[in-house]
Amino acid sequence: MKNQERASLSIMKIIAISIILILISGIGVMAVNTKLNDIKIVLQNGYEMTVLTSKTKVSEILEENNIILEENQKTIPDLNSEVSAGESIKITDKSYQEVQIAKISEEGVETSLNQLLENYAPITEKIVVEQVTIPYETVTKNATEVSGNTSNKVLQQGKDGLKEVTYRVKYQNEVEIERTLVSEVVINEPVNKIVQVQQVETSRGATLPRTATTSSTGGMTYKVTAYCSCAKCCGGSTLGRTASGTKATAGRTVATSSKFAFGTQLNIGGHVYTVEDRGGAISGNRIDIYVNSHAEALQWGVRYLTVDVVN
Repeated sequence: MKNQERASLSIMKIIAISIILILISGIGVMAVNTKLNDIKIVLQNGYEMTVLTSKTKVSEILEENNIILEENQKTIPDLNSEVSAGESIKITDKSYQEVQIAKISEEGVETSLNQLLENYAPITEKIVVEQVTIPYETVTKNATEVSGNTSNKVLQQGKDGLKEVTYRVKYQNEVEIERTLVSEVVINEPVNKIVQVQQVETSRGATLPRTATTSSTGGMTYKVTAYCSCAKCCGGSTLGRTASGTKATAGRTVATSSKFAFGTQLNIGGHVYTVEDRGGAISGNRIDIYVNSHAEALQWGVRYLTVDVVN
C-alpha cells in the first residue's frame, strides 16, 4: 500500500515538473517572437530619449511612455502614423491656423471648406509704386531795414514737388499685412514760394499796431523758422514745456540762443514775442517761433525778418 502511494506521488511530481517546463518554454518562445524596436522621442524643449517598445503606432508609443500632448502641440509624423526601429518621433508646436481650426472643432462650430482654406491662405507679395507730393516751403525776404507797417509781395509762387515711392507689400486674403520701403525717386523738386516784405509809408498821424510800438535799438535781420511740440520738432519730447519751465504758447514763445536772456521781449515782423525756450540747432542769427501744429510750422517755412529788442 505504501509503495503504491509513493509511486503516485512520484508520478504527480513528474507531471507538475513537466507542466512548469512547458510553461517556461512557452514564455521563452513568446519573448523570442516579440520584436522590440528602439524609437527616439524628441520633446519640444529639445530633450531626446530612446525607448524600447513593441508598439509601432505613434499614439500608442507616447501612451506607453506616459507622454501627453498639449493643445498646441503635434507630432511628426502624426499620431496615426506607424514608425519602425531607428526612426524618430518629434513633438513640436502647431501653427496658428491649426490651433484656430482645432478650437473651432472643439466648440462644435460647423466649419466650411472655405473657412478652412481662408485659414491656410498663402501670403502674396507685390511691388507697389506710389506718387507722393513734396510740399514747398515759404521763404521770406526782408526789404526794409526798420520795423514798421509792412506789406508782402510775392516774388515767386510756390509749387509742390513730386516723388515716386516704391514699396514691397505683403497681402493675405487680399488684406495688406506688411509694407516695406524699397526706394524713393524725386521726379520734380518743389519750388519755394518767395515773399518780399516791404515797408509801407504811413502818414504822420498814423499809428503802428500796439504789438510793434515799443521797439528799441536798431534791428538786425534774423533767419526765423517755426516749431511745435511734436516729436519731429522736439526730438521725441512732446511735453510742451520750454527750457525756462513755462508752457509753450503760440503767439508768445520763441526759442533763441543764449544771446537773449529768458523773458526778453522781441519785436519780430511787427509782433512781440517772449524768449522762453532754447534749441540745440538755434544759434547765431537764428530764431524759432512756437506754433500750434507741425502743419503751421511747415507753412511758415523760412523767413528773414528784422528783430528788435523791446524796451
